[in-house]
Amino acid sequence: VTGASFVVFNGALKTSSGFLAKSSIVEDGLMVQITRETMESLRQALRDKKDFKITCGKIDSGDVKEYVDICWVENEEKTNKG
Repeated sequence: VTGASFVVFNGALKTSSGFLAKSSIVEDGLMVQITRETMESLRQALRDKKDFKITCGKIDSGDVKEYVDICWVENEEKTNKG
């Protein structure tokens, strides 16, 4: 589990790269590089307020994968207001 001050979703990852998606720590945030198709699915999930899971790693790798989970919660914290 990684805590981050911000998240950047970059939809320019090419399918020919051999990756499902790539995540990396940038400054005190997280950058997730995804394909255009995944970006479209992510946008729709955000509009619909549905959870979304991004699997990161090589397409043909059988190794343990990293996941970026976007989860909607019932309780909204009143922190960082304003």
